Amino acid sequence: MSERIAEWPSSATSVARIASKFMVGAFLSGCAATGNSSLTVFADPGKYQFSSCESLVNQRKTLANKEEELRLLMDKAEQSSGGAVVNVFAYKADYAAVNEELRLIDSAARAKNCNNWPSNSAVR
Repeated sequence: MSERIAEWPSSATSVARIASKFMVGAFLSGCAATGNSSLTVFADPGKYQFSSCESLVNQRKTLANKEEELRLLMDKAEQSSGGAVVNVFAYKADYAAVNEELRLIDSAARAKNCNNWPSNSAVR
């Protein structure tokens, strides 16, 4: 009987296995969330609905500068030991929020047919 009990995993081991499977799933779902989806976590989808094209251009310039600054900070942190951890805790959420805001501004500008809009594509 004692041999059969020893074969059963302890409850702590079972909880650890379930928690690790949950964490792996959470990390993988975070990777799958990239792309051109309309789902936003950090930004309000209707925030730029009533903004003028001039206002959108100014806000986009400000956010593009902030995105560049965060990207440079992330690159600098990657060069040090433990940089990936620093990126996740210090910069990744802000970087994701700025990128979502930029996508919303681009979407609002397309919906308003703004002229002279800065585009990332080579063909317009």
